[in-house]
Amino acid sequence: MSTGLHVIFGTGAIGLATFDALRHRGQTVRLVNRSGQARVPDGVEVVGGDASRPAFAIDAARGATVVYQTMNPPYAKWATQFPALQSGILAAAETTGARLVSMENVYPYGRPDGHPLTETRANNAHTKKGQLRARMSQELLTAHDAGRVQVAIGRASDYFGPRGGAQSNLGDRVFPAALAGKTANVLGDPDQPHTYTYIPDIGEGLAVLGEHPDAPGEIWHLPNDPETRTTRELVDTIYKLAGQPRARLRALPPLLLRGLSLFNPTVRELLEMQYQFEEPFIVDSMKIADKLGLKATPMHEALAETLLSYRPDKSSAVR
Repeated sequence: MSTGLHVIFGTGAIGLATFDALRHRGQTVRLVNRSGQARVPDGVEVVGGDASRPAFAIDAARGATVVYQTMNPPYAKWATQFPALQSGILAAAETTGARLVSMENVYPYGRPDGHPLTETRANNAHTKKGQLRARMSQELLTAHDAGRVQVAIGRASDYFGPRGGAQSNLGDRVFPAALAGKTANVLGDPDQPHTYTYIPDIGEGLAVLGEHPDAPGEIWHLPNDPETRTTRELVDTIYKLAGQPRARLRALPPLLLRGLSLFNPTVRELLEMQYQFEEPFIVDSMKIADKLGLKATPMHEALAETLLSYRPDKSSAVR
């Protein structure tokens, strides 16, 4: 286990899940975001500022043993903000001598073309965001190969879980609807098999990448349930857990998304990513299971815990 100070850049769902995993280990954690405020226990250090400024990022990471990059700008601002954020955090890890654990997604691979995505898959992104992510990932691996910094990269598929919110396809459009017996809305074809990664498993995975001696210099798919189900199957399970007699599901039509994209820049950016829901989208995570011993939370349990987080009193979940 890597003792010392662990500095997490980002306090969204992934940053806080990583915080939870590290605190469970008894680690000392500092959080960094733009506001300097986060929903964490009293006494936890939270530093506010702009991580794209290397001087700030270096100061925020002072004394760190491990630095975690979990920041994620709004989709519409990826091109203008994301590379600078990564550069600032990379400078912080280099200057402090800390290991850098970077949270990524599977966009760089492009279309699955009928095959599960594994870490050996070449980057073949056909989208702007996928190509950007591929360049950023290569920047980190180049820095590692040059001996400038230890880097471990964790990649997840579409995530769900506590704090997933509106950004998750299995989030605010599904769980509240299930609890209320109303119709859930999802993106894409709900009858295609699709890998979803549980947010607490992402946090646990990033914590393992921060401490395991074999993690640096590699790309790791964070734990996924080995049985890939369709979105509809998962929604059916959620409604059963909520005590509903049947699921009510509506897929948002592509034509509607195109219409909304004329007025909403976030929806506009979602359009190019819809390929992920047009065919089986399976993300294999056997590497991290076999080499680092990390397996996904069983899907039924993960869905039940997520549903619990959406209950107003959060006192009980149907299991």
